[in-house]
Amino acid sequence: MKLKVLLFAAISMLLLSNCQQKPKDDSIKANYLDFSKRDDQLTGGIKMIPIKTPKGTFKVWTKTVGNNPKIKVLLLHGGPGLTHELYEAFDGYFPNESIEYIYYDQLGSYYSDQPDDNSLWTNARFVEEVEQVRIALGLDSSNFYLMGQSWGGILAMEYALKYQKNLKGLIISNMMASAPEYNAYAKNVLAPQMDPKILKQLQDMEKNNDFDNPKYSELLFEYYYTEHVLRMPQAQWPESITRCFKHINPNVYVYMQGHSEFGITGNATLKNWDVKARLKTLTVPTLSIGSKYDTMDPEHMKWIANEVQNGRFLFCPNGSHLSQYDDPKTYFPGVIKFLKDVDNGEFKKS
Repeated sequence: MKLKVLLFAAISMLLLSNCQQKPKDDSIKANYLDFSKRDDQLTGGIKMIPIKTPKGTFKVWTKTVGNNPKIKVLLLHGGPGLTHELYEAFDGYFPNESIEYIYYDQLGSYYSDQPDDNSLWTNARFVEEVEQVRIALGLDSSNFYLMGQSWGGILAMEYALKYQKNLKGLIISNMMASAPEYNAYAKNVLAPQMDPKILKQLQDMEKNNDFDNPKYSELLFEYYYTEHVLRMPQAQWPESITRCFKHINPNVYVYMQGHSEFGITGNATLKNWDVKARLKTLTVPTLSIGSKYDTMDPEHMKWIANEVQNGRFLFCPNGSHLSQYDDPKTYFPGVIKFLKDVDNGEFKKS
């Protein structure tokens, strides 16, 4: 009889414990789309944030989706000079997991101010811009995850190397830590995979600085981008991606990256960028994402995960540069697991 009483008491305590824990999770889900206590309710989460620069004050566009006091992901888009639109696939995955995320157009991008001054397009100034956005949005080390894809990955690494004390987690999506090694991978590994006749046409146009020739971008999209940027026929690309490319600021893009994703060309300012030697100083939990068909070497992405002190590697076997679109079944579960593992104190480096 005594044993039955003890067993009943134990079961009751277990059930009570579960009941006590459940509302904690349910409260985040229940309040996820409640904007009633936020100052951006009228704009649906959109804020134009003033940014101080050496050339004056400008405004950048942000939009917050959802409420989660413990997980807030600031998204740094690629380019440079592209837009937050390349992340719109996240709408189909993050809300169901009650993950708060913030779209953000960097200065010079379509939805933000676009000053015509190339002196503004430096890594150091963009890092300070991200820091001002963080402060304006009230993000801190208890909730702030920074996620950067492509050029956004460069910016995320640069920010973390200066301000990792402000971060709860870091995600580097499809970006190597060395522009010279990125160029070498494009030249020595990816270029030989192309039809030799197509490759020669591209190389001849690059040699002649004939980047404005419509044939140059036509060949790139048909024979390179559909293999290594987004693995779908261009006619089937999601509308958000075609809109993103339509909204590109070519002045910022060419000044920093060059004329295409087929390596960094000309005197683009990112040509010699390299932070490999500094990554070992990063202690913040870090997810590095690489993809089989990417413009970036997936082995290098794996190296990043091992080089930082608390890294994890996510490999997308069917993905390319925009693996959130061509390998979502691997990409999103891996990203969501990382966010939740860090939040729950269950993160383990790979």
